[in-house]
Amino acid sequence: MKKQDIVIVGSGCAGLFAALQFPDDQKITMITKDIIEHSDSFLAQGGICVLKTPEDYQSFFDDTLKAGHYENRRESVDIMIRSSRDTIRELIGYGVDFARDSDGALLYTREGAHSKPRILYHEDETGKEITSRLLAQVRRARPNVSIVENTAMVDIVCRGNECLGVVCRRSDGSYDTIPADYTMLACGGIGGLYRHSTNFPQLTGDGLAVCMEHGVALENINYVQIHPTTLYTKKPGRSFLISESVRGEGALLYNAKMERFANELMPRDLLTAAIRAQMEKDGTEFVWEDLRPLGEETIKAHFPHIYTKCLEEGYDVTRECIPVTPAQHYFMGGIHVDEESRTTMDRLYAIGETACNGVHGKNRLASNSLLESLVFAKRAALHIQEHYEPLSEALPTVDYSRYEPADVLAEKRKERILAEIERLNEHEHQ
Repeated sequence: MKKQDIVIVGSGCAGLFAALQFPDDQKITMITKDIIEHSDSFLAQGGICVLKTPEDYQSFFDDTLKAGHYENRRESVDIMIRSSRDTIRELIGYGVDFARDSDGALLYTREGAHSKPRILYHEDETGKEITSRLLAQVRRARPNVSIVENTAMVDIVCRGNECLGVVCRRSDGSYDTIPADYTMLACGGIGGLYRHSTNFPQLTGDGLAVCMEHGVALENINYVQIHPTTLYTKKPGRSFLISESVRGEGALLYNAKMERFANELMPRDLLTAAIRAQMEKDGTEFVWEDLRPLGEETIKAHFPHIYTKCLEEGYDVTRECIPVTPAQHYFMGGIHVDEESRTTMDRLYAIGETACNGVHGKNRLASNSLLESLVFAKRAALHIQEHYEPLSEALPTVDYSRYEPADVLAEKRKERILAEIERLNEHEHQ
């Protein structure tokens, strides 16, 4: 492929939002491993946090740190919160339709570990609403951005500690190299490495693996979040999330005796531990979640996707409880980046779930993921523009024969990532 100004690996909200920040005279290629709609950004149900009023700053800051066990980078948390209102205004400018009351005022909901409502939402498909609007804006207003689907990053091309572009493999098995002045990794989390995950299966930590192989610094890659409530099923495939916002609106959890056993609004890691302990005590593979306290009108208006999905699985949440169980959901660790989303390799940036800028600490606060991804994606794009220097040398020749078949390479990388996560967990508990 001809040299690009920017190559973005991934097509979720972080990658799309970054692409929209560049001038329309810069050539940008986005590659995505599957079809563009198979991004985890489309799956985010609950909402996106915002600094509702200036007076809420300290509470928002404290809630984020408390959920993250105070292992957060405070500068990053501060940047995210202070950037939130401008980010929301930009999204609304792109047509994002957040819920409003009859007078047109924005509605706010609350989720676990939040001390007050500060979460904007669109029904129970906020991620889909945001990401689809960003995608439409890219397609409508950015002819300089090319999106290439069904194309996976295999490697980055380097000269010393400088990234010169990416090597990719198409679905037909053929290879290509995309030279670029700057490379942005926006390739999502690692849910595809786990048997039970709310993530799409193709999210296997490709950015993480490539950085491990090139000595790019990582951070806290054993900080993996388990979501406490996914719909229990014995069917194979991706776990279906029962959004935390249903508990924020009043849903309750019961054990096998239909007794409450935990505070439903605890941080995710603590509630997951409580649910797992209760399942072990009861000898079950799930606990019960009761949405009926919300009322039929609220369920169908605020959570239509959850209502419909549960009906498809044989549960009417307006009339009965549903079985829920924990599953892997989010990746707080990742490729180490600074506040401008720079990695430790020159010309290489990382944004979204694949990056670790320290916002989330050891455990992510509900509905901070979309906000964090957007804020630091924009910072990356602006930093590139402010310090733009074209590559002065031609790309070295890439020997494609050295790359193993896709399935072999994927399995080796999976084993390496999971082994490193296990090693770090063991070291932490020594």
